[in-house]
Amino acid sequence: MMPRPIALITGASSGLGAEFARALAAQGADLILTARREERLAALATQLQAEHGTHTDLLAADLATDAGVTAVKAKIIATPNLHWLINNAGFGMKGRFDRAAIDDLDRMHRLHVLAPLQLTHAALGGMLARGAGAIINVASVAGFVLVAGSVGYAATKSWLHVLSEGIYLELRSARSKVRIQSLCPGYIVTEFHDVIGMDRALMPGFLWLDPRFVVRESLRALERNDLLVIPSWKYRLIVGVARRLPRHLRYAVAASVGRRTRRD
Repeated sequence: MMPRPIALITGASSGLGAEFARALAAQGADLILTARREERLAALATQLQAEHGTHTDLLAADLATDAGVTAVKAKIIATPNLHWLINNAGFGMKGRFDRAAIDDLDRMHRLHVLAPLQLTHAALGGMLARGAGAIINVASVAGFVLVAGSVGYAATKSWLHVLSEGIYLELRSARSKVRIQSLCPGYIVTEFHDVIGMDRALMPGFLWLDPRFVVRESLRALERNDLLVIPSWKYRLIVGVARRLPRHLRYAVAASVGRRTRRD
């Protein structure tokens, strides 16, 4: 009997991570779920076992620490049938860069940059050897549409997209069947913005996306081997227009949106 494919999902205790777990479990995958909140992982694992017969390994780890990254890397290397790696763990901050605590900025860069760097590198070796597998790096439209008050976040997500794009080009050059995706959603209805204290009413309702929609768009695009995935035509339009605006207009819009969403 062939072993079931396995998906390792970081930041799986809520939001997009939990939705990816539900979607892949429904497709017949077993799971390795990692996050800091083990009790939430356990509750999700129980639900998926009951609904889909999914076997789930739980790995409580803080990927902003060396110990956490080392533990998850070891799990990746020890999983010969790892088919999906979803680098989803992350958090947001609001407010001016100069007023942010440097320890918080350092933690964000460790989580959004160094952790995906290490985990992607660890997963690629086995995937390339097997000639199969997929990596989804959860970036953001913020990597393309910078606004005042989100400097650190946007910088890390821009880096993550460039990493994904570069690996995508190398995989194509090698004619590999391994896939990589840069998933760049906009505002999503999850705990993400609640944690940083952002009032959702500050942004128009039509800009808020359902996490199930985002995951569905991501997995469909993965089948097509699309690199850049921006769920919703609204955000694709926003990114397209923003990249074509004259610089002075782009900066004016970024400053205005920053004032709208920031309370510092």
